[in-house]
Amino acid sequence: MIPAAIPLPHPAADGQWRQIWRDAVRDPRELLELLGLRDIATGMSQDAAHAFALRVPRGFVARMRHGDPADPLLRQVLPLDAECHPMEGFGIDAVGDGPARAGQGVIRKYRGRALLVATGSCAVNCRYCFRRHFPYAEETAAAGQWHAAVALIAADPTIDEVILSGGDPWSLSTPKLAEFTTALVRVPHVRRLRIHTRLPVVIPERIDGELLQWLRNLPWPVTVVLHANHANEFDASVDAALAGLRAAGAMLLNQAVLLRGVNDSVDALAALSERGHRAGVLPYYLHQLDRVQGAAHFEVDDATACSLHRELAARLSGYLVPRLVREVPGDPGKRPL
Repeated sequence: MIPAAIPLPHPAADGQWRQIWRDAVRDPRELLELLGLRDIATGMSQDAAHAFALRVPRGFVARMRHGDPADPLLRQVLPLDAECHPMEGFGIDAVGDGPARAGQGVIRKYRGRALLVATGSCAVNCRYCFRRHFPYAEETAAAGQWHAAVALIAADPTIDEVILSGGDPWSLSTPKLAEFTTALVRVPHVRRLRIHTRLPVVIPERIDGELLQWLRNLPWPVTVVLHANHANEFDASVDAALAGLRAAGAMLLNQAVLLRGVNDSVDALAALSERGHRAGVLPYYLHQLDRVQGAAHFEVDDATACSLHRELAARLSGYLVPRLVREVPGDPGKRPL
């Protein structure tokens, strides 16, 4: 909880985040130049950037270590030649989204839950993204003013939790989000709303007064599942955004992906859990890499992953240890490792 004696930060100015989004770095060479790495472009690939565009907000770039080609934040976003090499066992639909499609932009994998691919837009393109090949052009739940998605949820009384995912659902305007929740509130069997988003981390200015007021007015318990993979992704601006979300009543969890060269050490994983907790976020999942085409160079083998998780559990209090899981198409839930 936030101590009463500490004043809550003022939210960012409404709409400021849109300009920050537009100003994102989109050229890999510019990114390297900003970091003093213009002459250290080994492995950087324009072909990979053409296949899956670079996009990274400048505030996120500012948290990267200048002059360090192995910076863990840079590694998550820089297009590399390794992405262009097909690898056996790595495919287009790594988590079985296609077979689980229930309607336009609606995915049903687990009992009681409906996941809405709200939009294809993201503020940052993570190179390991399991939906980097997803057909967003024809599969977004926000299309048609959400009517088809809400109708599908209303027709199935077993659905008591709705999950907004993407892309990043908070890339949509707050009025567009309100359009959805205004319709959803008329579905009596929905009891919980969950939002999966990276925006409070990469563009904390998205957490503005308009968004916070929308959150406060929602009738359901709201869980915001963030995505941060390294402690260096947190700074004072992220802390302020997360404090605003907590004050608006949201529960904050974090899910990370175990990534080679980013967080594949017990020190990095412990620092992530501890830094997140300082910002009011509890660890949720540590995912083994979804085996999507283009991401094989990030993979950590299962034996190493399990060893790291055991070391983490021996070091930290239990509530700071995320569950190590893999998503397996057809399973009734995430598979513990």
